[in-house]
Amino acid sequence: MNLSELEVHDSATVVGVRSDGTDVGDGFKERLEVIGLRKGRSVKVMRKAPGGDPLEVRVGSTTEIAIRKSEASLVDITQDKLSVS
Repeated sequence: MNLSELEVHDSATVVGVRSDGTDVGDGFKERLEVIGLRKGRSVKVMRKAPGGDPLEVRVGSTTEIAIRKSEASLVDITQDKLSVS
């Protein structure tokens, strides 16, 4: 499962961040990891814009970011059992 598939108010744990195989994608992967989207971190979708893009995501307990759906699809997660809607 990836972050773009997570429903609003559901939480998960990051399993890994992938690149799309381009130099730009590699740089973006590194930026996501720097802001906290890395293996073992908790994430929660706070809300989605109309049409589902972009997503507002809480990383850990304090950091909130806006991320495009296409970029969120590069973040592999495992959904927390208690948050399943």
